[in-house]
Amino acid sequence: MAKIVLYPGTFDPITNGHLDLIERASRLFDKVIVAVARSRGKNPLFTVEQRVELVELVVENIPNVEVCGFSGLLVDLAKQKKANVMLRGLRAVSDFEYEFQLANMNRRLAPELESLFLTPAEQFSFISSTLVREIAALGGNVNEFVPAQVQSALEERFKAD
Repeated sequence: MAKIVLYPGTFDPITNGHLDLIERASRLFDKVIVAVARSRGKNPLFTVEQRVELVELVVENIPNVEVCGFSGLLVDLAKQKKANVMLRGLRAVSDFEYEFQLANMNRRLAPELESLFLTPAEQFSFISSTLVREIAALGGNVNEFVPAQVQSALEERFKAD
């Protein structure tokens, strides 16, 4: 059985922490699918299409990574993509309670889908998309937190404001 991992998130924007997890997963699994959520209920900075495009730019040199946008239940996407593992990142203990609850719900909905938790490398553990958006919106330099393509997109986005 091919090992396919599904890494879901809003990636608004994708950070170096996300990229760290994607790169590491690409060494562990035959295929990594980065699933960019439409993020109902949140107010994303970029459209899902823009986020998919940014993630594709950032991972273009990792041959076993696919990027797709999605809405609806993650377990349905996992079945459609034939993924058998869902990867989730844990930056801090505070992330664990929500991720634990999510993993148990997903297990109930799709018992064949395993949840795997990875922590980002230490130098990325404090980075969040929310903080990056706030810093960029206030004119701060985010180059050490995001890939160059994302920094450019953020600068362009906030140049109009």
